[in-house]
Amino acid sequence: MRSLDIAGTGMQAQQTNVEVISNNIANMSTTGFKRRRAEFQDLIYQNLRQVGSNSSDNGSIVPSGAQVGLGVKTAAIYRINEQGNLQQTSNTLDLAIQGNGHFQVTLPSGETAYTRDGTFGLAADGTIVTADGYVVQPGLQIPSNATAVTVNQSGQVQATIQGQTAPQTVGQLQLAVFPNEAGLDAQGDNLLLQTTASGQPVTGNPASSGFGSVMEGFIETSNVNVVTEITNLITAQRAYEMNSKVITTSDDMLSTLTNLR
Repeated sequence: MRSLDIAGTGMQAQQTNVEVISNNIANMSTTGFKRRRAEFQDLIYQNLRQVGSNSSDNGSIVPSGAQVGLGVKTAAIYRINEQGNLQQTSNTLDLAIQGNGHFQVTLPSGETAYTRDGTFGLAADGTIVTADGYVVQPGLQIPSNATAVTVNQSGQVQATIQGQTAPQTVGQLQLAVFPNEAGLDAQGDNLLLQTTASGQPVTGNPASSGFGSVMEGFIETSNVNVVTEITNLITAQRAYEMNSKVITTSDDMLSTLTNLR
């Protein structure tokens, strides 16, 4: 019976759906996390009667035909790049992006990764780094005798040096945007890598046309909506149960056939 295999694909699809939802809920407190959504497609169809075929020698056409679907498959798991809320921390090197863009980070391999997580700190030499110690491009160094550091909305980093009145400009942070942000490859640790699907990055100063602004003393929270995720979880659970019911019903029908005398 086809229904056994069809319902099996439905259970596997809903299992994937639940896994995506559970990952969203698990990361509801992850800085800069973007929720995911699973998308599904129907599988290939078996033609019991081909639509559009001739039903007689005089040229009459079958108007609808007869097709039986073979189930469902996972087509994609999309990243929803909706802006998360901004949470104030009052920490000087906590930076949030309000709008489009990603911070650029140099990995130990030399590759450039991209992140919305702006919980930065200082290395021993004063270089601005991520929580894992990766250098935030372009590798700005804060003087050791600086008494205060400020980052304005356009990404300009300034340091107040002891004994000086006017702040000293240390450098300029830049953001990167992509034609297709959903095509970025998630690596964990809040880092994303460029792929062929994402397209080439376009860099520019924050607060310029097409780029978001930088908010000092804030972090961007996860954009996971717990109420929505719980609702989706209940829906996925019910869909899983209905597919399992189809398998039970198909098994009962097969049992009826085997018990015929």
